[in-house]
Amino acid sequence: MRDTAREASPAPILPYSRIVGQGELKLALELNFIAPAIGGVLIAGQRGTAKSTVVRAFALMTGGCMPVTLPINATDDRVLGGWELDALMHGEARRQRGLLEEAHDKGLLYVDEVNLLDDHIVNIILDVVSTGVLSVQREGIDTETHVSFGLVGTMNPEEGSLRAQLLDRFGLMVTAAELDIEERHRMITTVLAFEEERLRADSGWLRAAEEDNRRLRDGLLAARARLTAVRLEADISRLCAEAAARTGAVGQRGDLLVAKAARALAAREDTDRVNARHVRRVLPLALRHRRPESVHGPEPAWGQDEEAAIDELFG
Repeated sequence: MRDTAREASPAPILPYSRIVGQGELKLALELNFIAPAIGGVLIAGQRGTAKSTVVRAFALMTGGCMPVTLPINATDDRVLGGWELDALMHGEARRQRGLLEEAHDKGLLYVDEVNLLDDHIVNIILDVVSTGVLSVQREGIDTETHVSFGLVGTMNPEEGSLRAQLLDRFGLMVTAAELDIEERHRMITTVLAFEEERLRADSGWLRAAEEDNRRLRDGLLAARARLTAVRLEADISRLCAEAAARTGAVGQRGDLLVAKAARALAAREDTDRVNARHVRRVLPLALRHRRPESVHGPEPAWGQDEEAAIDELFG
């Protein structure tokens, strides 16, 4: 019997449009796609909360391929690029591209368990994301390449957090949510349907899911194109600053990230200017990992105190 699974679906990943729940996680990924200057998304969550599934489904939806995945034991050579060892053994100097250049081609770099990665490697990646320049000066290599890609890191808080300096470098942070009973039920039926439909040579279920994916992708690309036309008035930028101050955000990076994320949300909604509702919606994403408590433990600090301060500001 002919194997139709590969024909029905290029990868065994649930279509992004069919993922149940995880609205905040998906919002963060979409805003980072619309406004790459946000600088990446960090996803915290317990094991089994679909972190990897959502990231991979998003990559397939937006770029048509799986993300470049950085292994925990990645070396400088693997990340930045170096010389091909096999070629060197035969007396030939041939440069090997690194994972960051591959991510430029595919559009997304995925770092699973980023909190277990060597801080030096994380620093390199974040520097390249923020500058858009990959500079390699080592072992006879002296190159400078302009690269652009989305960055997503995931971590299990049970295994520890990132250092505060690295935590702050991620534009947005979100916690993968536990599903309620109704969502768990929908998840079960959706995943089982997907596993069955993937085996069909011609699946209406998959066609509908991919059509929804196409519409989502087109909408995100359109939002990215109109981002620079979205206005951020002085009263709204002041609101971003006040919100960061009232929630005790450390440093000023959070103020700017609130503004960037709010503008991306306005573009996503096809409005020509940022309003207070956009700011209110993105505050937890941009500020939860910049609270003082965030540097002392693995869980992002955002709770009733922060919500009360924001409610008072927004009325």
